[in-house]
Amino acid sequence: MGIFYFFCGIIFGIFFWKVNAKRKHNSWKVKMEREDIMFRLVESSKDIVYRYEVRPQMRHSYISPSTDYILGEGMVKEFYRNPHAPLELIHPDDYHIMYKKLIGKIDYSEPLIQRMRCVDGNYKWFEEYATPIYELGNLVAIHGIIRNIDEKVRLRQNLEYQLIHDALTEVHNRFYFEQKMEEFDTKIDEAIAIILCDLDELKQVNDKYGHKQGDDLIKEAGKILNTFSSPYITVSRIGGDEFVLLIQGMGKEEIEELYKRMSMELSGDEERDTDTTVKMSIGYAFVSSSLGKMTALFTEADDNMYQNKMKKKKNTIPYGNRVIVK
Repeated sequence: MGIFYFFCGIIFGIFFWKVNAKRKHNSWKVKMEREDIMFRLVESSKDIVYRYEVRPQMRHSYISPSTDYILGEGMVKEFYRNPHAPLELIHPDDYHIMYKKLIGKIDYSEPLIQRMRCVDGNYKWFEEYATPIYELGNLVAIHGIIRNIDEKVRLRQNLEYQLIHDALTEVHNRFYFEQKMEEFDTKIDEAIAIILCDLDELKQVNDKYGHKQGDDLIKEAGKILNTFSSPYITVSRIGGDEFVLLIQGMGKEEIEELYKRMSMELSGDEERDTDTTVKMSIGYAFVSSSLGKMTALFTEADDNMYQNKMKKKKNTIPYGNRVIVK
């Protein structure tokens, strides 16, 4: 009887050993299949996936094949060959981001937005999620996923452009002008001038030729005024037929000279078809210190523009279906 139980114990032991071995084999097989799937996903990804060793020496221990697709043929080999490639390819304005990432002095919980140079010499925008690897409190490696976001950046830039530009004339809009007015009124103290411009004959053009022709006149006015723009002069359309030049950092004599040139350009005296000539009344105002004075400055420019318009009307007499300027 004892021998029987002995052999039964051996048989059951062998059985459970085989079951356990099979379970371990299946578990190992599932693990390997999962790792194989993950590897194939990484290899086929259009994002750049990498592991960069910081210690004991700087080098890429892995970088995905998609790097050649995104940055150009041969870049995978270059990253493996040259451990300093990330610092050499980064845009100069974004160098500090890359450097801080590699020394552990950046917030890794936030996406890193940066530009890198491609084989063709052009820069592309990237969004990176980096994970630092520490051993005994020291940064030893970085895992990262880098995605090209050129389309996203272009969309954002387009939206930002539309936010501050007039759709009809493509000069700046009232929103932008009011923002700049607020800045110079409360934050930035500088010599500022405003030249206010108002179309003289928009109503007549709309009544005679229709609003399409009136819009063309507004666009032409914006085009002419934009020729006066510079890093110090911004042109904005602030109403239906009203434009304003905001001028910073110029002296009063320079402003007066600019005003004279604009008056000649927009007087309508040139020998052109009077139906298409852009004629504008303009007025300017200047202050050597902008803080707290922007509203009064705009009012003064508006008053001067109105006086210019009234002066033109006094010097104009009707003659049949035409007008003659005295």
